[in-house]
Amino acid sequence: MDGEIGNDEMHTLLDAEDATIVDIRSPAAFRRGHIPGSENLPLPSLVDNVERFENAERVVTVCPKGKSSQQAARLIASYEGFDGRVESFKPGLSGWDGGFEDGVAGDGGTDAGAGDEGPDAPF
Repeated sequence: MDGEIGNDEMHTLLDAEDATIVDIRSPAAFRRGHIPGSENLPLPSLVDNVERFENAERVVTVCPKGKSSQQAARLIASYEGFDGRVESFKPGLSGWDGGFEDGVAGDGGTDAGAGDEGPDAPF
């Protein structure tokens, strides 16, 4: 892992489209709202899909509070086929100062699932 980044650097990366942003939350949480341009790869499936970052030059992992994304960044960095730069988004989604994109029509993306680390509520 090459460290952590904050809001200013994340905005710069998004503006330049200079990194792969990986949101490691559940698909349901991702659909409720995510950083624009990010892709969803839940942490439990990261091990089986880490090779998809083999040719990436820079990867930034994102989670609700910036803790699990550190583990994800370390996992990607340890992959033998990866030789790019990988960082964790330190503030997490709860500290993101930009807008959210949602994947559910009419949802608005305001919640963003920032506190969602577990399964969806049944109601």
